[in-house]
Amino acid sequence: MTRKQQEQILLTNKKALFDYEILEQFEAGIVLLGAEVKSLKQGKANLNGAYVVLKNNEAFLLNATISPYQPQNMSQSYDPLRTRKLLLRRSELNYLYSKNKERGLTLIPLKVYNKNGLIKIQIALVRGKKKFDKRETIKRREEERRIKEAY
Repeated sequence: MTRKQQEQILLTNKKALFDYEILEQFEAGIVLLGAEVKSLKQGKANLNGAYVVLKNNEAFLLNATISPYQPQNMSQSYDPLRTRKLLLRRSELNYLYSKNKERGLTLIPLKVYNKNGLIKIQIALVRGKKKFDKRETIKRREEERRIKEAY
């Protein structure tokens, strides 16, 4: 028997879907402390304003806030905004390096989830939407809402 893949979404970046046009998505592992894993499983984290930087053939997650699991037991040196290393395949890193040089493209996290007991993060190569694109998204969403209400 094959082991069924179980996926539990822990955290999503809802604002990213509105602000950016998603071009490609990648799955990466993330290096966390033990207390950060527990905190993520409780939903004490935030991806708003977070982004991915590529340096020295490695990927790093910046500006992602993971609150302390038990604030009274955490050391004073714990930084909720610390830089976290992402684990990607070499071929994916090389591809992202080449794409990241293009003007207007950036890497952002979309969601954090638990997959077979491991914490994974879904990152996306995105292009920022213009103001008129955002207006179109709002109009389309309102039209769909009206159609659903009519039926």
